[in-house]
Amino acid sequence: MHLKAAYFTLGCKLNYAETSTIAGMLGQKGIVKALPQEKPDICVVNTCSVTETADKKARNLIRRLANKYPDTSIIVTGCYAQLKPDEVAKLPGVSLVLGSNEKLRISQYVDAWIGMADKKVEITPALSLQEFMPSCERGDRTRYFLKVQDGCDYFCTYCTIPYARGRSRSGKISELAGMAREVAAKGGREIVITGVNIGTFGKDSGEDFLDLLKSLDEIPGIERYRISSIEPNLLSEDILRWIADESRAFMPHFHIPLQSGSDKVLKLMNRRYDTSLFQSRIDLIHQLIPNAYIGVDIITGARGETDEEWQKSYDFARQLNVAKFHVFPYSERPGTKALLLGEAVPMDVRRKRVAQITELSNKKNLDFIHRNFGLKRKVLWEQPYGRNMMHGLTDNYIRVEAPLIPELFNQISEVEILQPKTGSSEIAIGSHIL
Repeated sequence: MHLKAAYFTLGCKLNYAETSTIAGMLGQKGIVKALPQEKPDICVVNTCSVTETADKKARNLIRRLANKYPDTSIIVTGCYAQLKPDEVAKLPGVSLVLGSNEKLRISQYVDAWIGMADKKVEITPALSLQEFMPSCERGDRTRYFLKVQDGCDYFCTYCTIPYARGRSRSGKISELAGMAREVAAKGGREIVITGVNIGTFGKDSGEDFLDLLKSLDEIPGIERYRISSIEPNLLSEDILRWIADESRAFMPHFHIPLQSGSDKVLKLMNRRYDTSLFQSRIDLIHQLIPNAYIGVDIITGARGETDEEWQKSYDFARQLNVAKFHVFPYSERPGTKALLLGEAVPMDVRRKRVAQITELSNKKNLDFIHRNFGLKRKVLWEQPYGRNMMHGLTDNYIRVEAPLIPELFNQISEVEILQPKTGSSEIAIGSHIL
C-alpha cells in the first residue's frame, strides 16, 4: 500500500516551484499525491517567513492540519522552519522539520524518518549554505517555474531572507537550459524564471544573467519566458534592450521591487538604488517596450517612515506609470537591523497606508486594462474557469476570460481585449480571434 501525501505552500513563486519538486521526489519513492477527498499519511508544509503574518499563517495551517488529520505526520520546511525550527517542532502533529539545505533532499530524510518514526529536526545554518539545488516544475499549473538562483547577499535591514536561505548561489547555464529543454519535450509553453535575487545570478560561478536569458531564449518549443522579480539596479539597460530588440520569447512583463518612494527610507532599508534610478528604469521600459506590464512592491510603515517620508513615498508611487502595486505593511523581524532604527510606526497607521496604496493600485490596474482595449494580444490558456469560461494571461500579463473552447487548453491564441470584468480591476473580458 502506497503512502499518500498532501502538499501545502505559503509564500513566493520560488516556494511553489520547490514544493512541486518535492512532490516529484516523493513520487519517485512511491509516495503518491493524495486526492482532495483522501486522508493523507503525510502533509508537507512549505512555509514563508517574510512577515510575522506569514509565520502566523504557517502556525495556523499546521494546527488546522493536526486537528483535521490527528494521525497524519506533518513535515515542515521553508523559511519559517529554517528561522524558528524549535518553535515549529513544538507545534502539534509535526514529525519532521527540514531547513533550506535539507528541503530538496527530503526523500532521504523521509526514508530515515519512516524507519524510526521519531520527531526529527534537520537544519544547516543558513549562512553556511553553499550548494545550489535547482528545480523546474509546474505542479497543477500550466506555467513551469525554473529556479535559477537562491539566497541573497544584500542584507536589507528589514529582511530575514539571507538568514533563511543563505547567501546568493546559482545554477549552471548548461544545466538550467537542459531543464528548459525537458519542459519543451513535455509540451510546456511558458517558463517563469524564479529565485530570491535573480539579478545576482552567476556571481558565484562567473556566469552572467543576460547570458542565461540568451541561452534559454534559443530553446525551441518554449514560447514564453517571464522574469519573476528583479532588483531595479540589476535590471540593466543591456537586459532591457536585448528583450526589446533581440529576444524571441521574453514577455513584456516586469516585476520590480521599489519598497519605498522615499530616498531617506530607501537608505535606511539599505537598498541599492534611489528613486531616480528606479524612475529611469520605468521610463526606459516604456520607451523600449510600449504596453509592458510593470508590477511594483511597496512596504508601508517601515522604521523611519515619518508622515513626511510616507507622503514622499506615496507621491512618487502615484506618478509612476506602472500596472500594479503589491503592498505589504512593515513587519518587525527578530535579528534585523531595522529594529535599531527608531520608533515603530503604529500598526493602524501601517494598515491605513496599505489601504491608500491598494486603492491607488486598483486604479492603475484598471487604467492599464483600459489602455489595452481593442488591442489584439496572445493568451496562453489555462485550466477551464467554471462551466462556460476559460482564462489565461496575455503576453503583457492581463488575465483574460473568454468563452470556453477546451481544445485551446495549454495553447496560445489571439484575443481582442474588450472590457474589464464587472467588479474586478485585474481581469479583462476577451473575444477569441479564430
